[in-house]
Amino acid sequence: MGDSSGSVSIDVERIYFGGKEHPVRTRYGSVSVSVYGDEDKPALITYPDVALNYMSCFQGLFFCPEAASLLLHNFCIYHITPQGHELGAAPIPSNEPELSVDKLADQVADVLDFFGLGSVMCLGVTAGAYVLTLFATKYRERVLGLMLVSPLCKAPSWSEWLYNKVLLNLLYYCGTSGLVNECLLQRFFSSEVRGSGQEPESEIVQACRSLLDQRQGVNVCRFLKAINERHDLTEALKKLQCRTLIFVGENSQFHADAVHMTTKLDRRYCALVEVQACGSLVTEEQPHAMLIPMEYFLMGYGLYRPSPLDSSPRSTLNPFCISPELLSPESMGVKLKPIKTRTSLNV
Repeated sequence: MGDSSGSVSIDVERIYFGGKEHPVRTRYGSVSVSVYGDEDKPALITYPDVALNYMSCFQGLFFCPEAASLLLHNFCIYHITPQGHELGAAPIPSNEPELSVDKLADQVADVLDFFGLGSVMCLGVTAGAYVLTLFATKYRERVLGLMLVSPLCKAPSWSEWLYNKVLLNLLYYCGTSGLVNECLLQRFFSSEVRGSGQEPESEIVQACRSLLDQRQGVNVCRFLKAINERHDLTEALKKLQCRTLIFVGENSQFHADAVHMTTKLDRRYCALVEVQACGSLVTEEQPHAMLIPMEYFLMGYGLYRPSPLDSSPRSTLNPFCISPELLSPESMGVKLKPIKTRTSLNV
């Protein structure tokens, strides 16, 4: 996959498959970290949702040439894969200690220490967004900013807790197949792409289903169990000072959590982008919808500023089609209003 737009000079496919895999031993077991890009650049840490790894959670975003060039131009990417979620991973031994969400956050700190990283940008999806937010509350000086997709921030409701308990039992006894996969796909995607009796499911759902079939149920159980025992971050959010950009699909099961999180963060440092006709996994279902908000969010860090005379070299969208209020300088360098957006925008 080369330059498809005439303005993107980066070979996304070569870089995305050309990363280096590192097994990193932490205080609480080993995790796999895939590194892409120039290690002299600022670091972007990613963390996927339950049952996913970086390929199944972020491939859509990084295969979007404009978004990939924006991120790879500014960052070296460090994809953290939860233990047992790597491709071809064997079942985790039953005598391996279980991990809490706090230990998962501490693993992120150990990964930073392993690579000699100081302050980093973070990008997480749902459960991964919770882990990185918790990391940011525990290690504030190590987080430059958060880009969160359909994030969790509260303790699970009774209905979510019970639903996950049933799912944990199914995973343990049946593995990732049949009903379990359907439950996970409902968690990730909107009904528009999951298909119906008359409409076939989309290619991204088919690809995700294939990857879920290869996942070890006991490994997914460990991550899901930790997330199902998570604690409420509401009070800690009030003390969080790093800039935060939140995306949420309007059909996401976790839409209310994302909105709640936005209300608890300092409004000077936070923005919410609601993506219409989309589920939780915006990075796969509608990655183009993330591009413009990310561009202007990163401008606040001086990592990328488009020429005032030209449209963005990493986007086919002209920046001047954005509402002037969205570009008003504030503490973030720009002001991001809560907006609704679609993948297809008329320029």
